[in-house]
Amino acid sequence: MVEITHRRVNVGEVTLHIAEAGDPEKPVMLFLHGFPEFWYAWKGMMGRFAADYRCVAPDLRGFGESDAPAEVEAYRAKHVVGDIKGLIEALGVAKVILVAHDWGGAAAWLFAMSFPQMIERLIILNSPHPATFQRELMRNPDQIRASQYFRLFRSPEAEAKLSANDFDWLWRFSMKPVYEKGILNDADKAAYLEAWGRPGALTGGLNWYRASPIDVVPAGTLPAEKPLLDPAKYAVTLPVLVIWGLGDTALVPGLIEGLEIWVPNVTIERVQHATHWIAHEAPDEVEAAIRRFLATKPTTGK
Repeated sequence: MVEITHRRVNVGEVTLHIAEAGDPEKPVMLFLHGFPEFWYAWKGMMGRFAADYRCVAPDLRGFGESDAPAEVEAYRAKHVVGDIKGLIEALGVAKVILVAHDWGGAAAWLFAMSFPQMIERLIILNSPHPATFQRELMRNPDQIRASQYFRLFRSPEAEAKLSANDFDWLWRFSMKPVYEKGILNDADKAAYLEAWGRPGALTGGLNWYRASPIDVVPAGTLPAEKPLLDPAKYAVTLPVLVIWGLGDTALVPGLIEGLEIWVPNVTIERVQHATHWIAHEAPDEVEAAIRRFLATKPTTGK
């Protein structure tokens, strides 16, 4: 077992709890989790990469042991992007290999648009680029149906529903299928329940949904057509690896189609048997894909 240490880091507006493993002199591999996870989601991957990298996994603002501002406004993109920038600066490095999933991926896409010079390589697990997400939420009834939970999570009733009976609904919605496959154990479940039960943590996580500009119309309807996001403004030209579990019930495979319009230097790895929780379900495939990607000579996107 790799040794994982913990500390708190002031990143500007907030203080984040971070977990670290590996040699401090090695290149930094920075892991960003999604909802309803916390740094712990990356424990396995940190163990796999700690021999070669300085692995760092924060609790993002609103999650785990990190600060959880009460205001919805505090979870808008500029604040989250600022946290990532502040953390990289606090780590004392110029660039990182950025690995991200779900909401962590959403933050990573936006960070890559704003501060590409701070990323060596970007690795995304089941997290759509904002342009393809906008496109599918306008045109794909399957994605609209799959995203209806957004409407619940933004409601005033969300905290009560998700936390009732010791977070039973949230557990069933998220980690229970992985637990039932034997991938997570009772100690893992206890760690998640403890993280969700921290004061302000559930509201902090839900505020990522409330602060998001993503428009999810009721199932069975289509929103008014809007122009797709401008590739000149929303392009990510640095080397990007997208690893996608095709069994994701929240994010349809159509989200990775046509991605090259906005991400010209992208490599896509599809994993047939994995779902949204691909880092847990297919760790061997994820590790192998990342190592192949990092071993390739970078090219410059146009």
